[in-house]
Amino acid sequence: MVVIGKKKYQSGEGAQFMTRRTALRKLQLTLNDFRKLCILKGIYPREPRNRKRAQKGEPGIKTLYHKKDIQFLMHEPIIWKLRDYKIFNRKIGRAKAMKDFAKVKRYLSNHPTLKLDHIVKERYPTFKDALRDLDDCLTLCFLFSTFPSLSHIPRDQSLLCRRLTIEFLHAVIYAKALRKVFISIKGYYYQAEIKGQTITWIVPHHFCFEPQAKNEVDFKVMSTFVEFYVVMLGFVNYRLYHTLNLHYPPKLTNTGNIERTLVDEEAYVSERISALNVSLVSLDSSIPATEDDEIEIDQFSNETDAAKIEAARLEAEKIKKLKNLFKNIKVFINREVPREPLVFILRCFGGEVSWDKLLFVGATFDENDETITHQIVDRPSMNKQYVSRYYIQPQWIFDSVNARELLPVEKYLMGAVLPPHLSPFTENRQDQTYIPPEERALMDPDYKLNNLEAESDEEAESDEEAENEDKNDSKEEEIEVQDDLSSESDAGSIEEEEDDDNVQIAEDEEKNKKKTQLEKKKKMKVQVGKITKEDPWEKAKREKQEYRLREKMIKKKHRKLYKSMMKGREERAKQIWLLRKKRRIHDATEKEKRKEKRKQLNKNKPVKA
Repeated sequence: MVVIGKKKYQSGEGAQFMTRRTALRKLQLTLNDFRKLCILKGIYPREPRNRKRAQKGEPGIKTLYHKKDIQFLMHEPIIWKLRDYKIFNRKIGRAKAMKDFAKVKRYLSNHPTLKLDHIVKERYPTFKDALRDLDDCLTLCFLFSTFPSLSHIPRDQSLLCRRLTIEFLHAVIYAKALRKVFISIKGYYYQAEIKGQTITWIVPHHFCFEPQAKNEVDFKVMSTFVEFYVVMLGFVNYRLYHTLNLHYPPKLTNTGNIERTLVDEEAYVSERISALNVSLVSLDSSIPATEDDEIEIDQFSNETDAAKIEAARLEAEKIKKLKNLFKNIKVFINREVPREPLVFILRCFGGEVSWDKLLFVGATFDENDETITHQIVDRPSMNKQYVSRYYIQPQWIFDSVNARELLPVEKYLMGAVLPPHLSPFTENRQDQTYIPPEERALMDPDYKLNNLEAESDEEAESDEEAENEDKNDSKEEEIEVQDDLSSESDAGSIEEEEDDDNVQIAEDEEKNKKKTQLEKKKKMKVQVGKITKEDPWEKAKREKQEYRLREKMIKKKHRKLYKSMMKGREERAKQIWLLRKKRRIHDATEKEKRKEKRKQLNKNKPVKA
């Protein structure tokens, strides 16, 4: 009997993967349409274990897709819409060439539209799935909301991104879901907790837009992502507003009399909503807001640990306090300070905010209001100041949120040198990471006390050195006079010292004899055995030998992985060493500057008579 086997590459990785060219041929799509379809459906290229088998022995590196993914795309109705677009463009082009503008107008009125609702439902079957994948969606939508009208970015898309992101910020404000904030060179980092899911996103700084000189960024691909994310964010906002008992799309309260006199009512409402300083209309006014509900923690004695329950309870209490951090605080924002991020943060934690009426719509009180407790300023000095309020820099708000308490205002006053702005996103640290001394002081209070003592000792030493330099000149003259007087008295005392030396030698000999006798008696007694101390050098040597033996026991297939892990550890250790070196140099230069200042102050001090 002849056994007929399968041909080469008909099973295994050779049959599981497919190149992009074969996928395009199978789906009968252009490269741009295929790329758009993959972005919308969430299908990405795969990396095979054995590239030679997956590519059926062909050389080079090719873009590979799973065969099942391409089969999944074949049944997608969007493919027919993409083909309809192609036919529509061909008809429009033919009518324009024939100068039949009536037909062009008819075609444009019946153009095909691409709906992505079913894809959102397919990719995110539950609301929590959508919230879990909301990080990239929010970051990209906030980025596109800052773009002006460009040739490769539709104006309607950026306006829609702006509207949806503002609506999401209102939902976070109403739910008081914000937990962490941070300012970096990229923008403002925010982290909110909605339905038990942590969502982190970045909002870029509000600078004027500078268009790209070169086509380094493919805006068309980014615009395709945004096309899907806009639909997804619309669904999320709708569900969020209804769970929070808010009307969607958002409506303002108490605007009936004003709206009658306005020419453009929609523009007025959109401006007031984008101010982030208004309360929205609720669906059912009889249902109270769930702001101050007590958090109840279920206790299962058999399954959970008492320490974990206690930690969860403490965390819940901290979050409850955090939600009302700026409750009785009234803040006025100066013109030079970025308005939107500060209004968003302060309103999330129960604060009242306002700004100059000429700057933007939505201001609730003026600068001359006597009830203002804090004014946020980002300039070195001001001519007119009120005694009843603190003039602080914007970093105070961010650091207070991250510390979960109102920090002392002294370090953040107008014109003061600010303390370092530490990131709150470094809680679950790896073992080998650089921790700045300021953050270590927050984590460990003993470290802070030791540092303060060391600094005070250094300052005292530097002050003593400066004082000693001044006193040296006067002391030299006194020493010369004392030397002359002591030389006369030394001659008479030499004879008395010789007699005393002979008596002391005899006494020392008797004491040595008694000591030797006592030592002999002690040796004759039974003594308790002493533990021999282990040599640390020998211990370290033995541990190194054991570590090498363990390394030799690693299997051959895991050795490359182990080597890459060790290489990464060495690189991290090197980075930590470099950062510590930079910090030491910085601290040394600052210390020298402080010493020079003290010397100058000591020189300028009036000399006491």
